[in-house]
Amino acid sequence: MTDVTIVLVVLLLLAVVTAWRGIKTIPQGEVWTVERFGAFTRLLQPGLNLIIPFVDQIGRRLNVQEVVLDIPEQSVITRDNASVAVDGIVYYRVMEPAKAAYAVQDLRQALTALTMTNIRAVIGELDLDQTLSSRERINSSLLTILDGATEPWGMKVSRVELRKVEPPENLVRAMNLQMTAERERRATLLRAEGEKAALILAAEGRREAAFRDAEARERSGQAEAEATKMVAAAASGAGGDALRYFIADKYVKAFEALGTNPANKLVVVPMEAAGLAGGITAALELLRVEPRGGGPGGAAPPPASVPSTGGYPPAGQPGPWGQS
Repeated sequence: MTDVTIVLVVLLLLAVVTAWRGIKTIPQGEVWTVERFGAFTRLLQPGLNLIIPFVDQIGRRLNVQEVVLDIPEQSVITRDNASVAVDGIVYYRVMEPAKAAYAVQDLRQALTALTMTNIRAVIGELDLDQTLSSRERINSSLLTILDGATEPWGMKVSRVELRKVEPPENLVRAMNLQMTAERERRATLLRAEGEKAALILAAEGRREAAFRDAEARERSGQAEAEATKMVAAAASGAGGDALRYFIADKYVKAFEALGTNPANKLVVVPMEAAGLAGGITAALELLRVEPRGGGPGGAAPPPASVPSTGGYPPAGQPGPWGQS
């Protein structure tokens, strides 16, 4: 091999190395920084890019897509001294690659440490119940804090989510017991309210029934009074015979009801039909009302003749079965 050939080979290898050092292909979603003698000069965008070989070199390769960062689990103390295990995730995106490359040494580690610190700070201001029920509030607070703190790093935090917020096992058992007791208390209150409502309805029903009974008795009394007035009006005129017939009919029906009543073991009634008629006549004579002043001239009326009693003794004297 001659010296010319050696020189050509060396020149060819130098050309290949120069082309490899000067031509850069950047994938989509990434931005590379160019450093000249260790100082940042410019950014290389996705696609084919040329740099000065042996003078410029690639500094940092940055992903400008939205990145999901896992926050490791940690134990956090709430304001009421309850310990909870918390982890989460953070969504961020590099907006200014130059700042993200040179303003912070390790972007992911810095964001992880910053997030864990602020989780402890935010949850430490809340009670356990607020921590368990106000997850959206905690996420919003963390997003505001992290977005403001990472702005000098050239990045944008778009979302923060707490993935797990769990109290210790003994506290979970105590919370379950408390929840069971609360549910039993609510059930007892509901049953008591139901019984109270039932008693109120029953009392209202009894009151309404009493009102209806009183109204019925009042109407019955009014009807009885009207019937009495009608009977009295009929008796004051020419209806004396009708009144006597009415009383006799009631008298007979009363004896009939007394005889057919299954509760009566022994019923004593007159045996002679004439005695029964005499009793009716005596009752009519006792109820007869004569006008005061007697006959003409103010003389006392003649004593009414007492019809035959059909075997009954006169009034006031004991009968064959004792005093009536």
